[in-house]
Amino acid sequence: MNPALLSAPPSSQHPLLLSFPTFRFRPTSLSKRRRFKFFSPLNSLSSSSPSTSDQSPSSANLTTPGIFGSKKDLDGIQPVLDQLSPSIRLTTSAIFLAGAVAAGYGLGLRFSGTRNGALGGAAILGAAGGAAVYAANSAVPEVAAVNLHNYVAGCDDPGAVKKEDIENIAKKYGVSKQDEAFHMELCDLYCSFVCSVLPSENEDLKGDEVDKILNFKNALGIDDPDAAAVHMEIGRRINRQKLETGDRDGNIEQRRAFQKLIYVSTLVFGEASSFLLPWKRVFKLTDAEVGIAIRENSKRLYAYKLNSLGRDIEPKQLIALREAQLNYRLSDELAEDLFRDHTRKLVEENISAALSILKSRTRAVGGVQQAVGELDRILAFNSLLISFRDHTDADRFARGVGPVSLVGGEYDSNRKMDDLKLLYRAYVTASLSGGRMEENKLAALSQLRNILGLGKQEAEAITLDVTSKVYQKRLSDAVQDGKLEMADSKAAFLQSLCDELHFDAEKASKIHEEIYQKKLQQCVADEELDDKDVAALLRLRVMLCIPQQTVDAVHMDICGRLFEKVVRDAVASGVDGYDADVRKAVRKAAHGLRLTREAAMSIASKAVRKVFLTYVKRARSAENRTESAKELKKMIAFNRLVITELVADIKGESSDTPSDESVKEELRRFDEIGGWEHLQTLKKIRPDKELTAKMGKPGQAEITLKEDISERDRMDLYRTYLLYCLTGEVTRIPFGAQITTKKEDSEFLRLNQLGGILGLTMKEIVDVHRSMAEQTFRQQAEVLLADGQLTKARVDQLSELQEQVGLPPEYAQKIIKSITTSKMAAAIEKAIAQGRLSIKQIRELKDAGVNLDTMIPESLRENLFKKTIDEIFSSGTGEFDEEEVFDKIPSDLKINDQKAKRVVHELACSRLTNSLIQAVSLLRQRNHQGVVSSLNDLLACDKAVPSEPLSWDMPEELADLYGIYARRNPESEKLVRLQYLLGLSDSMAAALRETGEEVLSTGKEEKFIF
Repeated sequence: MNPALLSAPPSSQHPLLLSFPTFRFRPTSLSKRRRFKFFSPLNSLSSSSPSTSDQSPSSANLTTPGIFGSKKDLDGIQPVLDQLSPSIRLTTSAIFLAGAVAAGYGLGLRFSGTRNGALGGAAILGAAGGAAVYAANSAVPEVAAVNLHNYVAGCDDPGAVKKEDIENIAKKYGVSKQDEAFHMELCDLYCSFVCSVLPSENEDLKGDEVDKILNFKNALGIDDPDAAAVHMEIGRRINRQKLETGDRDGNIEQRRAFQKLIYVSTLVFGEASSFLLPWKRVFKLTDAEVGIAIRENSKRLYAYKLNSLGRDIEPKQLIALREAQLNYRLSDELAEDLFRDHTRKLVEENISAALSILKSRTRAVGGVQQAVGELDRILAFNSLLISFRDHTDADRFARGVGPVSLVGGEYDSNRKMDDLKLLYRAYVTASLSGGRMEENKLAALSQLRNILGLGKQEAEAITLDVTSKVYQKRLSDAVQDGKLEMADSKAAFLQSLCDELHFDAEKASKIHEEIYQKKLQQCVADEELDDKDVAALLRLRVMLCIPQQTVDAVHMDICGRLFEKVVRDAVASGVDGYDADVRKAVRKAAHGLRLTREAAMSIASKAVRKVFLTYVKRARSAENRTESAKELKKMIAFNRLVITELVADIKGESSDTPSDESVKEELRRFDEIGGWEHLQTLKKIRPDKELTAKMGKPGQAEITLKEDISERDRMDLYRTYLLYCLTGEVTRIPFGAQITTKKEDSEFLRLNQLGGILGLTMKEIVDVHRSMAEQTFRQQAEVLLADGQLTKARVDQLSELQEQVGLPPEYAQKIIKSITTSKMAAAIEKAIAQGRLSIKQIRELKDAGVNLDTMIPESLRENLFKKTIDEIFSSGTGEFDEEEVFDKIPSDLKINDQKAKRVVHELACSRLTNSLIQAVSLLRQRNHQGVVSSLNDLLACDKAVPSEPLSWDMPEELADLYGIYARRNPESEKLVRLQYLLGLSDSMAAALRETGEEVLSTGKEEKFIF
């Protein structure tokens, strides 16, 4: 069978089974499959023609139609056999057989006249009589089958069929249930009943089909294997109908019918269905396809069972559901999902009803209460389900009993969230309709939030909105009737109001602040606060218990915006537009809005700093330093002519003469200079009486850019203007020439004002002047000391230069030393790189006071150390002074001792082998002096790092080396050590020393391996 039989969607167009023609197959030796007669079921939606039988036309006739067909009539000898009991039938058969024998004997004797003829006649008629008796007895099972059919067909209710009546029919005729005709009738009746019980394709199972089939099967007394064969035959018939139908809709119907048959059959035979019903083998199905059929039909049955469950659930109903689930062979997970889907649909009905009421345009009076009533039903239903979790029989209840959730339903979408919020808002409003929030309503709101699936923040926002309105209404009533003002403790009164509404005190304080803001906005509508307004605001503040900090913040926000507008207009008026009217408006706003001086200055500072930053931005983007200085100069003038006047108007002071505090502060700043008072540029920024009188009123320094620009950028701007003061204005003319206009000392006073605008401290200003002085001194000193030689004449020139810039002597000397040191360091590095500097010269420089560790990089000092050690190992003397190499040289070069030892060890190991190879090479070249030098280098390396005896492929060459070295009369210690390194025995060494002749190996092919 096609596996798609079990996976197609449901259809409702065709009936479960079409009309089945009556057919019967006798079991033969070729096939043991039984075939049964099928009749049209009562629930079939299609009409069928009368079925035909494969028996003889006279065997049965249709009378009254029904589930099992019409009753059958007896024909031929069957009516006679029907009247005979088994005992009478046996007696009659015996009498008939005896009579036939006697008649044959008489006729044979009569016609033949002999005894043999009589016996022959008796045998012939006896055989004929026996055949007749056999034929009559063979028809008895057919008679019993007809009576069985008529008995079952005659029952109005198939459930009325009794097992005892079936057994009595078999006993009446003396037949067994295993008799072929009787057994076939049993199977035909069972098949007809199963087909009638199974619903059509457009209907679902009702749940009673299995019990009906089991009861009828037990009443018929049919065995499970025979009944299973009937079920399998029904499946084959459905499969054949699927092939005969041929269209898509018909295939879908047959698939649904087949799924129902598999599910019902599985429940009928229970655990035995796995081997009694070979669906997979016969119809080529998989376990998954069979599982789908069982799962889908069990889900439909359980859902049908759940439809009878309303909102008034009782424990016995839940127990019955659990039993039904187990009978339907439905998993706990699916049962839980179905139960929750059912409860969700019940809740969705209430939600839809509540929403239709709230959204109705013709909502009647009390419509909100009706909607709230629907929500109360939801809450009651949810509470009932929650209570079942603690029931004593909770383990026996249906799975999925618990709180209701809308997840996965109609309202589980963002588009429905506004509707759910509307319901929650309606319930919160109804809960606060009495002016207070009861404890039980809080718990109900919590449950409702969980049911509707609202987030905590969303629910709190809705509750806060509704509660805020109710709180404002009650607060307004308390103010109007005077209860709040007459209360002994206004804080206690407000707290009790919050407690009744379960309203957060902080949220209430926010509302108080909003009320105070609205009142203040009304009072400053004319941009001024009079005494009456101040008194009204004070009264409101006392009643609402608003802290002074909050009051100040509100005043800063509302009055500050008005004052900020006035300040922006004043600043935007510019140097020429800041006249008496503008000053009057500033003074009125500063004092009429009742702002503190600090608050007014803070507001003015924001507006002024924006303008200052505009000047700074233009200065940074200028083409050259002169243009940048001009923009800064404009900012200085703007600060002196406009901002200084603005600050004075805010404070209520006169800007014509500086205050004593500002003068003292200026003098105090210059007292912090310390030892830098000799700097010429720093002297010029200190104002004197003549320049001050010439410049007029000084600029303010309270509003600065200290917090808006980094310290480095502020010092760069100050340095730019300082250079402008020193160099003057440069004008370029054609042919690449330029004209420099000398600046007056008054520019240094503007420089001082610029430092105040930038918010620079005196220390930062001194740092800028000092760096400029050092830069000037260094540039000219480098020109004088270009060759690194410091003569007396140059010293005098440098002293004069120092006095000109006002740089302290110690700083001048430090610069001079750094220049000479850098020149010397460059010369030393060059000498080291060219190999012209040895350890001896390094020691001479050290004795002369040269600081090598700062003048020569560590990498160069390490290279010089390696070069020195390499020279020792290649000197050819064989000498190695450990103290000199490991202590003195590293100390002179400022090298780490451990690092120096590691370098010596690496060089000695590499040179040791190379010295032996070089000695052999020189031996073959007959360069005996070179051989001795190479062996001395070998001994020097051995002194640095003691070595094991060396190996060589041609030992005679090692002997030649030893002989050549011994003839030079070296020290005995060196000779003994060389003998050890070359691996020579004492006897060979003695022989070589005694001969004193060259021992050279010749005439042999030289072959060695490096």
